[in-house]
Amino acid sequence: MSPEIIFYFIIGIIIFNFLLDSFLDYLNYTRFDAKPPEEIEDLYDESEYLKSQNYKKDKFKFGVVQSTFSLVLILVFLSVDGFQIVNSIVNQYADHSILVSLLFFGILFLVSEFLSLPFDYYFTFTTEERYDFNTSTRLLFWKDKLKSLLLTVVLGGVILGLIVVFYNYVGIDFWWYTWILVTIISVLLNMFYAKLFVPIFNKQTPLKEGDLRSKIERYAHKMNFKLENVFVIDGSKRSKKANAYFSGFGKEKRITLFDTLIDDLEDEEIVAVLAHEVGHYEKKHVIINLFVSIITVGFTLWLLSLFVSEPLLAQALGVEEPSFQIGLVAFSFLYAPISLVLGIFTNILSRKFEFQADDFAKSTYSGEYLSSALKKLSKNSLSNLTPHPAYVYFYFSHPPLAKRLRNLENNS
Repeated sequence: MSPEIIFYFIIGIIIFNFLLDSFLDYLNYTRFDAKPPEEIEDLYDESEYLKSQNYKKDKFKFGVVQSTFSLVLILVFLSVDGFQIVNSIVNQYADHSILVSLLFFGILFLVSEFLSLPFDYYFTFTTEERYDFNTSTRLLFWKDKLKSLLLTVVLGGVILGLIVVFYNYVGIDFWWYTWILVTIISVLLNMFYAKLFVPIFNKQTPLKEGDLRSKIERYAHKMNFKLENVFVIDGSKRSKKANAYFSGFGKEKRITLFDTLIDDLEDEEIVAVLAHEVGHYEKKHVIINLFVSIITVGFTLWLLSLFVSEPLLAQALGVEEPSFQIGLVAFSFLYAPISLVLGIFTNILSRKFEFQADDFAKSTYSGEYLSSALKKLSKNSLSNLTPHPAYVYFYFSHPPLAKRLRNLENNS
């Protein structure tokens, strides 16, 4: 197989992914004006539902512009041998393979961030603000961007540097060492992310004594579930959208409630949402997801080791001499179809887990309160009540609201 064939194969994959995403987005768009299922037909009044439809349409139009811009950009970049240009630049300023790789990916990352900034800014301060979701200030927006940039550069640089060291010393067997490294990092992030990284962006405070905490503690005691860490996060400083999540395991497990969630829901509804999160823990979903992620990473790294040194891949991107960074870029393009299939699988698994957690909350606390909580959260976030089944199949990690309500209603 010639480098030219591989090049056009890469182009074909990029265009196919774009067309598939665009087709699925369009299918979803055609359902925006559909009548809501009977389980939720009374969720909005006429004016509220119109607002919800307009919000989805605005997001769709924004997505079309952003994805088209990204497609044109990458096709132009490939057509002018952009990776060869970047590779030549970094080789002029560095001669050590680690520095070359760090500079190469650093330039690509910074350019990508710079080009995505106008879209992020517009979406936050135009689209989200138009529908009264945004509460972030421009100062906070830029602080968040700077913090994210520094974190990515520092942590990403350290991890990438270690991977290149493995590659330099053990060759294609680097994937074993990288897999172990990524596994350790994944476990540590699952355990300590909320404690180490969330405070960089948000303030977390223990849930205050009162009726809500008492109800949560009574539920935890009833379930014999040791839950000492219940925190409230100041999500309202960026958005009015509400959320709650479970993180960590063992002594580091914690429930985090957005302050917007506490404002939007009644105490019993919050406990029902918490019961859902406890269900994820009791059903071992956290561990299973971590295990699936680790296996997926191992499989991906093994595949990468087979192709990363292949000269044809480097030549397909216009680079004569193979290198780790060029092999990784070429592989990332070729891996896209596999990533799509794996994404479908993990979304199917995730939707199954959501039903199981809903059932757990219903059996241990209240399906009625969970249903009312889900309705309020969906209404307040103007979420899509009528998604196209194909779009759900490819992209949804949670079942559509109507299916969750039907499941809670029917399961005893």
